Amino acid sequence: MSTLHFKTGEATVFAADGQYTDAMPEILIGNVDGPVGHAFANMMGQTAGHTRMFAIRACNQMVKPATLMVPKVTIKNSATINLLGGVVQAATADAVLDSVIEGVIPRDLVNSLCIISLVWLDPQCVTDPNRDDKDLYRTNYEATKLAIKRALNDEPTIEELIANRHTIKHEMYDPEA
Repeated sequence: MSTLHFKTGEATVFAADGQYTDAMPEILIGNVDGPVGHAFANMMGQTAGHTRMFAIRACNQMVKPATLMVPKVTIKNSATINLLGGVVQAATADAVLDSVIEGVIPRDLVNSLCIISLVWLDPQCVTDPNRDDKDLYRTNYEATKLAIKRALNDEPTIEELIANRHTIKHEMYDPEA
């Protein structure tokens, strides 16, 4: 696995009951000198409402492989920025680092890979007076780790997709309803 040109993965981890803390990262991972690295560099500029940020574990502790978080929703207020740049950022960075520690991401490749992580934050989560930040961390951590694992293992396989074509339905769309 010395050359990773373009690997993709996604995962959804649902919130605890009564929370709006679902996590649904979509991961793109590859070599810094390949198409993912080019996309990573091109995304360094800011777009109104879609503040991009590195995944850091703490100030001066940027995670490796370098990971760029890109929100999938338009950011309209500082409360959203604070959650993305706090809880979600910490969960993403910890998931990336733990993926290295556990051998999912090869340690000898951490300086030659980069990750783009599209992150979701339910707008209701921001204003929920009963929001559980520990659940927000949990869902983002678990989903990011799973998305990375799936990306690097080419999951799901085409055989799995074909086998489940008529038995698995999208959670937000039932064609028979």
